[in-house]
Formats: sequence, structure tokens, C-alpha cells
Amino acid sequence: MKRIGILALQGNFIEHFNVLKKISGIEPVYVKNKEDLKNLSGLILPGGESTSIGKLLIKYKLDKAIKSHVKKGMGIFGTCAGCILLAKKVDSPYSLKLMDIEVVRNAYGRQLDSFSSPFGLFIRAPKIIKTLSREVKILKKYKGEIVMVQQKNMLAGTFHPELTDNLKIHRYFTRFCRPPA
Repeated sequence: MKRIGILALQGNFIEHFNVLKKISGIEPVYVKNKEDLKNLSGLILPGGESTSIGKLLIKYKLDKAIKSHVKKGMGIFGTCAGCILLAKKVDSPYSLKLMDIEVVRNAYGRQLDSFSSPFGLFIRAPKIIKTLSREVKILKKYKGEIVMVQQKNMLAGTFHPELTDNLKIHRYFTRFCRPPA
């Protein structure tokens, strides 16, 4: 059984938890402090408000702990705000700077400009405007825009797959997550 954590400080953590419960062999757990990161195969950084989540990561000293676990091989998946938090280059002081991507926040417009796609919802979504190394694989584009990338054990999407009935993206993430050593 793989334990997959969902950062539960702000945002769509309940929705990710409910999706993971539907996947065989996965035990979803909420992560609220450094101790909750122990024995995880992977961690999801949910959509929400990236500045609020970023400030809370620092307040609870989760920022450095998450970086350490990811560098040791723990899988991580950032959706929407989580994608912003993973980006090495972004218009926000609250980034873990783990993935070689450049991201612009709220690039599709305001809440009223939100839209759906076959694989997820775009709600005040960021844009991945470019990859910064050859290690980053572009996994999905939508209308010519990069919307999902992977770099080693890290996955980022600019949309909300947890708000659909489609489990494919969560299954993909959990498959490359490895039990802790």
C-alpha cells in the first residue's frame, strides 16, 4: 500500500483525498506538518491560493522538509497553485523552486474566465510558459499551451484534475511514486 499525502493547509485537498481513495493500493493522508511527511511515497500540492499556501509552508517549516523529501526521491504533484509552488521561475516569492519550469500566475484571467477541458478545470489557472531544461517532459498541451509536465519524480499541471471523474492523471502520478527507503 502506497501512502500518498495531500498538503492540507488551504485549497482543494479534500477533493484530491477523495480521488485517491478510489485508486486501489493507495492510502491517502493529510499533511499538515513536517512529521506527516514521514513514510510517504508521494505528496500532492493542491490548487488553491499559492501565496497563502506558500506563507503557510514557511510558517509550519514544511518548505525545507518537502524539498528534502523530494530530493531524496519522494514523488510530488502540483496542481494549479501547486504548479506555481514547484516552479523555479515564477512571479511569486513563495516557490519551492524544484522544477525547471517558468510559470505565470493567473495567466488565463480572473475567476469569470475559468473553463473546462476533457482532463480538468482551469480556474484562475497559471500558464507554464517554458521549460528550463531538457529534463522536463511536456506531457500535455491544450490549445497550444503547455498544461502538464514531468521532471523525474515531479509532476505539475496548471489545471484541476481532482474536480472531474477522470482518475487517469492521479493514477499516473501514483504509479511513479516509490515507497520510502
